[in-house]
Amino acid sequence: MGILRLFGFLEGTSFLLLLFIAMPIKYLWQEPSWVTAIGSVHGTLFLVFVFLTIVIAIKQRWKHTETTWKVLLASVVPFGTFYVDMKILRNFRN
Repeated sequence: MGILRLFGFLEGTSFLLLLFIAMPIKYLWQEPSWVTAIGSVHGTLFLVFVFLTIVIAIKQRWKHTETTWKVLLASVVPFGTFYVDMKILRNFRN
């Protein structure tokens, strides 16, 4: 569970960097290299987070409608992974 929480933090941070730093730089100063760099890191972290969520959901026997989908949905909402970590993931045992 600790590794899922870590990757949730990393994925959430990379998402915010992409939205609030790289995207404005791209559109205000026509510099797309930031989106390319941060976007590829974020994409990798996103895939790892989704994979870990599914693996842990199977191991922990999470109810898909109550827990798994909430955790997965959080990865596409800004600040979502931080909220899910605080409300759901920290309550599970390792």
